Amino acid sequence: MATKHKELIMKELIENEITNQFIDYQEDSSIVPLYFSGDVLEMLSQLPDDSIDCCMTSPPYWGQRQYSSGGIGLEDSFEDFIEHLLNVTLEVQRVLKDTGSFWLNMGDTYKKKSLVGIPWRIAIAMMDRQKWTLRNNVIWNKHKGGLDSSKDRLRTIHENIFHFVKKPKGYYYNDEAIRTKARKTKVKNGAVVSATGVTGVRYKRQIELSTSLNDNEKDKALKALNEVLAKIQLGEVSDFRMIIRNQQRTTHSDSAKVSGRAKELVEKGFYFLFYNPKGTLPTDVWDIIPEDTQKREKHFAPFPKDLCRIPILATCPENGIVLDPFCGTGTAMTVAYELGRKSIGIDIANDYLEIAKKRINGQQTLGIF
Repeated sequence: MATKHKELIMKELIENEITNQFIDYQEDSSIVPLYFSGDVLEMLSQLPDDSIDCCMTSPPYWGQRQYSSGGIGLEDSFEDFIEHLLNVTLEVQRVLKDTGSFWLNMGDTYKKKSLVGIPWRIAIAMMDRQKWTLRNNVIWNKHKGGLDSSKDRLRTIHENIFHFVKKPKGYYYNDEAIRTKARKTKVKNGAVVSATGVTGVRYKRQIELSTSLNDNEKDKALKALNEVLAKIQLGEVSDFRMIIRNQQRTTHSDSAKVSGRAKELVEKGFYFLFYNPKGTLPTDVWDIIPEDTQKREKHFAPFPKDLCRIPILATCPENGIVLDPFCGTGTAMTVAYELGRKSIGIDIANDYLEIAKKRINGQQTLGIF
């Protein structure tokens, strides 16, 4: 009994130390990553509720690799693997702020010649059972995959990255941080030209020759077009498209009951589509080649740095904290550091964490706890 009591006291002291270290880290101005070594659920349980801004992780894949120190991914069945992972996502949900985001990268596998569908099984269970809101399913096109001897199916070179949030509204999202720079408008031969070469001449002619617009609608359409071109010249709008009744294909639906655009076309005879002057958002297909695993010493899972940049820039504020509960050699932590964010990595393998410490440009980390 005395020995058991002593073990409980020691466990409590260690847990309190971890919690205190995290609280100090929240208040500290340092952006050097903080690492926790141990079982993912035990370590997550030490973190306070509503304390993390962004979680970015790639858990071990089921039945595909023997990771150092064991852990999740070695279950006998994919059902057990999914249940174990759902325990982790529930803890992530607890520690994530209401304004936070969870980016989950998952690969799939085959069993008895059938693709198991593990990423979507997990995603649907998270939505149905844990009430996560799925904002995006990003396809990571890796351009190349591992050696594949199959002769009766296509090679697999993509993985899923799911963007989850706790609340459907009010989560942090800095779209300006990830937009591509918009092309500039210009004036050519006295005509205002949009970023993609739209001058308005074609639209004016279509309006004037239209048999679907009455005279009143033509006057309003020409006036609206000139106002848009004036905004182009002032730089208030970088690009646009004009949809004129029976001239251009309508966007979305032709039904006024379903689409507000279609209703506008029926009532006015035209509408405009405007491009954001601050640039365009990335698409949900990311072409990113896996990193050279020779640079990663013992760890061989190709989780490239470029995969973390958009999630962290878009969904972690500058003073926020990034969490990776399966951090491996610390890719997400390295990117967070480079982008000026604090970060916390958890892994069961100390040797991986030692490699992660070395990746922060020679900086001293806060240690491994």
